[in-house]
Amino acid sequence: MSYSNSSMGSGSRTARGTFEFGRTYVVRPKGRHQATIVWLHGLGDNGSSWSQLLESLPLPNIKWICPTAPTRPVAVVGGFPCTAWFDVGELSEDGPDDFEGLDASVAHVANLLSTEPADVKLGIGGFSMGAATALYSATCFALGKYGNGSPYPVNLKAIIGLSGWLPGSRNVRNKIEGSHEAARRAASLPIMLCHGMCDEVVPYKHGEKSTQVLSSAGFRLTFKSYDGLGHYTVPKEMDEVCHWLNARLGLEGS
Repeated sequence: MSYSNSSMGSGSRTARGTFEFGRTYVVRPKGRHQATIVWLHGLGDNGSSWSQLLESLPLPNIKWICPTAPTRPVAVVGGFPCTAWFDVGELSEDGPDDFEGLDASVAHVANLLSTEPADVKLGIGGFSMGAATALYSATCFALGKYGNGSPYPVNLKAIIGLSGWLPGSRNVRNKIEGSHEAARRAASLPIMLCHGMCDEVVPYKHGEKSTQVLSSAGFRLTFKSYDGLGHYTVPKEMDEVCHWLNARLGLEGS
C-alpha cells in the first residue's frame, strides 16, 4: 500500500474558518486499472482503517482513494472536535443540514477523482457519515452542481452507501424532477445501499427512507438489509458490494 499526503492547499473555507483535510491513503490496483473509487470513513475515523479493509477485497482492477476528513467541532457529540465530513446534529428529516460543510467535502472528493485517467470509471463509497457524503455527491452529480451552485465536474458511474442517510432528502426529488438533464443523469447512476436492521447509531429507517427518496428521484437503486447487524460492516455485506461493483462496472474476471 502506498500513502500520499494530501496537499496543504486542500482546506475548505467556510464561515467558521478553514478546515484542513487529513492524510489520504491510496490502495493501488493489483491488476489492470479499470475503476477508481473514493471511500469515505465515518465520524471520528480516518482513511487508514478502511484502506486496509478495501485492500483485502478481491477487486484487483479498482484503485481505492481513502481521504481523511477535517477535524471540526461536531454538534452530535456535544461540539467535541473530531474528524467529520460535515457538522451534524440529531438525524431528522427536519434537522438543519450543513450544506457548506457537505459542499466542501464533496468538492474535495471530486478533486481527488478529477485527475484519474479518462478511460477509468469513477465512483464514491462510504460508511455512515461517509455514506451520507457519497449520497450527497450523487445528488450533486445528477443536478450538475453543488448546493452552492458551482458546477459539479465529475462523471460518476457507481455510488455505495453503508449504514448511512441522505442529507437534504426532502428537496431531492423535486429538484431532479424539475430538469430533464438531471433526471437523465440520475437514471444513469447505479447506487447500492446497505443497512443493518439493528443499527443503533443511524437507525434502519434512515436507510429505507434514503432508498425511497433516491428511487423516486430516478436513481438505479439496490437496497440490501441485514438482520441482526448493528452500526458496522460484516464480510457478507462486503462480498455483496464486490459482486455489485463487478457487475455494475464490468470489471475483468467478473
